[in-house]
Amino acid sequence: MMIRRTIVNILVDFLLLLSSKVLTSPAVRKLGKENNIDLSTVKGSGPNGRVLKSDVLRLIPQNGNVRVSNTSSTPAMAYARNNENDDSIPLSLPQEDEIVPIRGYHRLMVKSMVSSLTVPHMVYTDEINVTALQSLRATLKPFAADKGIKLTLLPFFLKAASLALKQFPTINSSIDMDRMELRVHKKHDLGVAVDTERGLVVVVVRGCEGRSVEGIAVELTRLFALAAEGNLTEQDISNPTFTLSNIGAIGGTYMSPVVLPPQVAIGGRLLCRCNLDFKYVQALTKSFFITNTNLSSKIHSAMGKIQRLPRFVNDSSTEVEAVQIMPISWGGDHRAIDGATMARFSNAWKYYVENPQAMIFEMR
Repeated sequence: MMIRRTIVNILVDFLLLLSSKVLTSPAVRKLGKENNIDLSTVKGSGPNGRVLKSDVLRLIPQNGNVRVSNTSSTPAMAYARNNENDDSIPLSLPQEDEIVPIRGYHRLMVKSMVSSLTVPHMVYTDEINVTALQSLRATLKPFAADKGIKLTLLPFFLKAASLALKQFPTINSSIDMDRMELRVHKKHDLGVAVDTERGLVVVVVRGCEGRSVEGIAVELTRLFALAAEGNLTEQDISNPTFTLSNIGAIGGTYMSPVVLPPQVAIGGRLLCRCNLDFKYVQALTKSFFITNTNLSSKIHSAMGKIQRLPRFVNDSSTEVEAVQIMPISWGGDHRAIDGATMARFSNAWKYYVENPQAMIFEMR
């Protein structure tokens, strides 16, 4: 049946060609007539030179309306006629795609993400009750303001990470695949993702193991001010040993964070916004993104937005209370760390965040 129909179509096209008529369909013929287009002058792009609808549409001016018949048996066409002021229906004409070169900071990010594909990832997620921490921050904000410090949750998250890293030092390390060695970093140089118009840049708070929450807040204030002015140095953005990032400042809850070589860990609700000069960021980020891929990070984490949600007071209670919940996602390099270690580290960080008095007790 299909062969017979194909033969009939070929014969019809051949007869039309012999009669010197334009080879096209009745619908296209009608479209050309309604838009005053002589189809005999149109070069057809279909089989055997058949004039297609797209061939006619290309000849209609970009800012013009395509005229089509107001007689149609379909409900869609009837609806269109009832919602137009006249008997014409404007159709969108084909537009050319935009080509955007991948350059500068974007190109560096592409290269770093390609290198991250060599890392066998694993992901661990949990949720954190930050109600007590929010209350403590509200109490301390006036004291910080008197010293010119804008106190956010960020310094607490960084200090909690540093305290947890003391218990699980292998999280704060790098793996060298050439030498098959694990380098455990004694210093806690913690990176914080800063959102810019051109993408993310990571500023580094160095020596968090020896800083108080106030000291971390002061350093963050300095780094964010330099970022806003475009005056960050290479020292301010290079070689973090562990990084915290945050999608929650924009929206969303859980995500799968990507381990970024040469780091082994990343985490947190720490996405900040600054306007940075593109060329300046491009020059500085080479030292961070173009690195030795034999040294790779083990864990990367991302925090979601804080939400007010109902939760039972405890496991044995039927009483429900409203609490502030923040999701956390950890991504790890399975070559250097196992799931149990990642879970224990996450639990330690969670304990300090949910019980900030313990954080204060252990700080120097």
